[in-house]
Amino acid sequence: MSTTIWRTEDVSSSIAVHAGSLLNEATLDSRLDALREVAMTLLHEVESLRSLRPPRSSEQPRLPEAVRRFETHLILAALEKTRGNQLRAARLLGVKHTTLNAKIKRYRISHGESAESNIRAADQEIAA
Repeated sequence: MSTTIWRTEDVSSSIAVHAGSLLNEATLDSRLDALREVAMTLLHEVESLRSLRPPRSSEQPRLPEAVRRFETHLILAALEKTRGNQLRAARLLGVKHTTLNAKIKRYRISHGESAESNIRAADQEIAA
C-alpha cells in the first residue's frame, strides 16, 4: 500500500505554474488580437491611399498641376477638420486667413462638395 503525501509547497507550485501558463496564453491571445487589429487598420489605410492616387497616364503631371491637387487636398482636409471654419483652417495649415481665402477662390474649392469634384474643377480650369 502506497501513501501519497502532498506537500503544500508542491501543490501551490503546481497551481502557480498552471495559472502562469493560462496568463501567458491570455496575454498571447490579447497581443494577437491587437496585432490583428493593427494589421487590418494598416490594410484599410493602404486601400484608402490607392483611391487617392491619380490614375497613371502616359503623361506626367506638371508641377503647377501637382501643387494645385496637393493644396486642394490639404485645404479640404483642414476645412473638414474645422467644419468649414476658414480662420481655424488657416491656423491649422499655418497660413494667413487671406492666403487661404485666395486659394479657395483660385482653386474654386467648395467645402460641401467631395474632394474629387473639387479636383476635377481645378483640372478643368488648368485645361482651359
